[in-house]
Amino acid sequence: MMRKLFLTLSCLLSLACLAQYVPTPENLEARREFEGFRLGIFIHWGIYSEFAQGEWYLETGGLDGQEYAKAASCFYPIRFDAKEWVEAFQSAGAKYVTFTSRHHDGFSMWPTKESKYNIVDATPFGRDVVGELSKACQDAGLRLHLYYSTLDWHRTDYPLGRTGRKAGRTMQSDYDHYLQFMKNQCRELLVNYPNVEALWFDGNWDHEEDSVTFDWRMPEFYAYLHAVKPAVLLGNNHHSDVIEGEDFQMFERDVPGENTAGYSEGQKISQLPLEMCQTMNGAWGYKVKDQNYKTVDELVRLIVRCASKGANLLLNIGPQPNGELPRTAINRLHGVGQWMQAYGETIYGTQRGPIAESAWGVSTLLPAQDKKQPARLFLHVTERSACHIDLPCEKKPRQVLDFITREPLTYHFNKKARTLTIELPEHEALPDYVVEVR
Repeated sequence: MMRKLFLTLSCLLSLACLAQYVPTPENLEARREFEGFRLGIFIHWGIYSEFAQGEWYLETGGLDGQEYAKAASCFYPIRFDAKEWVEAFQSAGAKYVTFTSRHHDGFSMWPTKESKYNIVDATPFGRDVVGELSKACQDAGLRLHLYYSTLDWHRTDYPLGRTGRKAGRTMQSDYDHYLQFMKNQCRELLVNYPNVEALWFDGNWDHEEDSVTFDWRMPEFYAYLHAVKPAVLLGNNHHSDVIEGEDFQMFERDVPGENTAGYSEGQKISQLPLEMCQTMNGAWGYKVKDQNYKTVDELVRLIVRCASKGANLLLNIGPQPNGELPRTAINRLHGVGQWMQAYGETIYGTQRGPIAESAWGVSTLLPAQDKKQPARLFLHVTERSACHIDLPCEKKPRQVLDFITREPLTYHFNKKARTLTIELPEHEALPDYVVEVR
């Protein structure tokens, strides 16, 4: 009987794959909430942390995959405490966390039934990390998203791409089989951990060179997952335009519209919710030599710039092999949290700023709630030497205030030119001085 029910469900889900994607009301509401979060924490953590060389060490180190896999047998992060992680994330003002359930090395951080190469069956630790994090997030009201790699340097059925060529696999490429494996694993994540609100995919760029002959069948994959959980948000770090079935768009190491890191060339900005992912130091996974952490001021300005583009910042931390967050990362979270506690109102729930980024800084806009709560424009002055702000303005504002002190600022409205000049008091602008215009 159970087998018949499973086959029936599989048929229904396959039929759903043929229909054009129309997001459900629940999905649209999840998108709306996600757009207002503005700050999330990205966690890259797996057996690669034991090598302390970053999450790509199987590839960058030219290691044999079977030798690398032996790291699982001694993975015992005795100081991992999901509750402590969540408390640290919330202290920074983060509204969600995105955790690497499975990275490119193919190791799963939950007890999947699809492979014994997982945190419970292959390590002496034997604990369900995704499950513990899921519970801690649910208890604290922190939203949970899961990263999932679409490429795999461990499995033999994954068709060989431009990476993972040195891992020593005996290739038996079978994408039909591999796609079903991904469907089964992602279904586990959505069903076993009901508070998972988004899946964050990464790895499609592995087949850029043979994109004409290789088809990831992403619309089919997405349709399957939306059939399992219609409200789930799906996004993919493929460095290209959005694909049918995706619910949010991400940009790697750049705010939308920029390409300083080289990943967003030609990538059009969609009308979907936007997210930028960036590292707190240099690497995504724990790297012992990488102590090049961004300052609190730099991180705050990054949050502000993302918000001004209508995007969330997904700020990455690579936990240590013992399960602890690096002390420097915790200090940075504390500093960011102090700023967010004072200025979060200018970030959370805001929209893309109507004023283009200028030498003095950027803007964010909190839309009008009703007649009693009109729209509020926030001007984030990030340049210390700025003594005034010039901006286009259709009508004279009712108020121009120092956001913190609520003291009125001197301003001049040119009705004919439709411009507004705001005189700034002496300020440090480190990391940010905020003017509110109503």
